[in-house]
Amino acid sequence: MDRRDANDLESEVGLGCDDEKVEKMERNGSSSFSERSAGGLREPLLLSRSRMNNTSQIAMVGANVCPIESLDYDGHFDCYLDQMHYASESMLSSPRKYYGAFAAYAGSNMVLAIAAAALCAYIAPAAAGSGIPEVKAYLNGVDAYSMLAPRTLFVKIFGSIFGVAAGFVVGKEGPMVHTGSCIANLLGQGGSRKYHLTWKWLRYFKNDRDRRDLITCGAAAGVAAAFRAPVGGVLFALEEAASWWRSALLWRTFFTTAVVAVVLRSLIEVCRSGKCGLFGQGGLIMFDVNSAVPKYSTPDLLAIMLLGIIGGIFGSLYNYLVDKVLRTYSIINERGPGFKILLVMTISFLTSCCSYGLPWLARCTPCPIGLEEECPTIGRSGNYKNFQCPPGQYNDLASLLLNTNDDVIRNLFSSGNEEECHLSTLFIFFVAIYCLGIITYGIAIPSGLFIPVILAGASYGRLIGTLIVSISELDVGLFALLGAASFLGGTMRMTVSLCVILLELTNDLLMLPLVMLVLLISKTVADCFNNGVYDQIVKMKGLPYLEAHAEPYMRHLVARDVVSGPLISFSGVEKVGTILHALKITNHNGFPVIDEPPFSDAPELCGLVLRSHLLVLLKGKKFTKRRVLSGSEILSKFHASDFAKPGSGKGLKLEDLDVKEEEWELYVDLHPITNTSPYTVVETMSLAKAAVLFRELGLRHMCVVPKTPAKPPIVGILTRHDFMPEHILGLYPHINPHK
Repeated sequence: MDRRDANDLESEVGLGCDDEKVEKMERNGSSSFSERSAGGLREPLLLSRSRMNNTSQIAMVGANVCPIESLDYDGHFDCYLDQMHYASESMLSSPRKYYGAFAAYAGSNMVLAIAAAALCAYIAPAAAGSGIPEVKAYLNGVDAYSMLAPRTLFVKIFGSIFGVAAGFVVGKEGPMVHTGSCIANLLGQGGSRKYHLTWKWLRYFKNDRDRRDLITCGAAAGVAAAFRAPVGGVLFALEEAASWWRSALLWRTFFTTAVVAVVLRSLIEVCRSGKCGLFGQGGLIMFDVNSAVPKYSTPDLLAIMLLGIIGGIFGSLYNYLVDKVLRTYSIINERGPGFKILLVMTISFLTSCCSYGLPWLARCTPCPIGLEEECPTIGRSGNYKNFQCPPGQYNDLASLLLNTNDDVIRNLFSSGNEEECHLSTLFIFFVAIYCLGIITYGIAIPSGLFIPVILAGASYGRLIGTLIVSISELDVGLFALLGAASFLGGTMRMTVSLCVILLELTNDLLMLPLVMLVLLISKTVADCFNNGVYDQIVKMKGLPYLEAHAEPYMRHLVARDVVSGPLISFSGVEKVGTILHALKITNHNGFPVIDEPPFSDAPELCGLVLRSHLLVLLKGKKFTKRRVLSGSEILSKFHASDFAKPGSGKGLKLEDLDVKEEEWELYVDLHPITNTSPYTVVETMSLAKAAVLFRELGLRHMCVVPKTPAKPPIVGILTRHDFMPEHILGLYPHINPHK
């Protein structure tokens, strides 16, 4: 083989075409890229018989770095992926570079994957995963320090960038909900003293209700920024995230998402110059499929109902497999950070093999005649990736696998060309995304589920639309949209918020009845098998989440049946040593305070005192030698802000106290810091009613008082733990949990 043939792709892989065919393609406009100028070159690289490519192929990867200048960092993701895919395609100009192209492609993915995994493994393990289950649990009353910590925010942002740019089948929408909640939590705790970011004016929000409202607004802002769907963000917070809702919270979340929409629109206009990657392209409508008019008949309705059933079955199976994979990964991740990174590297290599290897199974397709856009598209995002095909042809599977997530969704939702993707291509792509999405979620990187689910649903929706195109009046792009809706409904079990988000994404209000129908069917079918994916993850992580309804077996029990003991209470004026001993031997966060003679005629419940308030009181050392009331002196020494809820991890700990041994016999008055109006229920109250009351009021402690005055003034305290099925069924194993 001479020098000329050694650099000729067509002559070695059997994809060549003679001069007459090439000339015909150029006349049809399918080789319009040959007219472009690239450094003074006017002819395509593959048609040049006398020119050698002496540039470093590896240097092409990441040669053009785009700045991060957008709120939802779309531009950075898409720009990097475009450059990486373009570099990989450029290497295919020589058959001897195939392995080098794969090495550069997989190596780039691996480096980014290791960076994301290292951040999660060593800095903030709580940043791994979607973050929506954690936000949902927090808004339900589960307060864990690491969920919304500042370092979790840092890792969530940069880990998402690295994870999506590494080519994983993950989305950024879930992490952006977590990111918005972390920012809201940072504001709600007055900043961070650890990182020297504090604002005195934010002390107003240092209480449970205001902080919960802020985090709800942050979650809504995350959805609004990720999907560019402000109304959908409000409904997502209402339907999925928040456990307590009131009218004041509605307008607050609406105002937040409105600000997000205005800021997004402003940044998009600023980025029209092209300096922000792909962020400046388009507007608030991300996937405009309005060109196809949704006319449908009876066969179409039957096909849509079938889509809903398929989405419910696939969605429930997806949730089941995700749960099994997460339980398996938890065993690996428990071994340490090194094993977490090793698992991420394994999944990264497998993903690179699939995205690079599967397009070789697809056949080349001639470019359609009369296209307004360039075909094949080389060096930028588009519907027609050349990959290994000759000029004038494209690889439809490479156009799906070697493209940004947003462009893939846009390609699947596109209308007017039913033959753009072959049936085999759609099937292979669906299987690949379905399987990769399952095994990727759960590794130590920030990862969302929205994008994999939308991609898989759109692929089988377009597949069904292509199969029945001869008898259907609906466009295949609209079938892809309905397929995505069916899979979303089958996995996440949301209806109203998903419907509005999809309509805001696609700007197609005429699809509203069909989207509603397919969402309701898929959710109904999937509910017959298991719970939603976020509910399963919350349960798997052991977070004590309270459902909106009481379990059936709770109707057969009363409040005193599940009170766990022994009960530890304090007198209104208590010894310092007694308080310290109780704090050491228990982890309780609330203690009942009982007044006894001479401060009352008979023992009576005074109220409830919190552990954090006791620590502040003991830290101030306002003790007395005699057992007397000293509330006025205590109030003069402390300010109300001293007892405000501290920020994450900032509160006093028992180890911070410096109480000398001789001070143990002194007394301290607890009346100034006691909540004298705690929520109470009588001991004979139905446990089902107590559970509903506990959740609806957003309580952390509920006092159980006796029915008759002859008994002690308090029977016990109900906490979130006492309403958990594991606790109740452990106390009464003979109870049927389904009756």
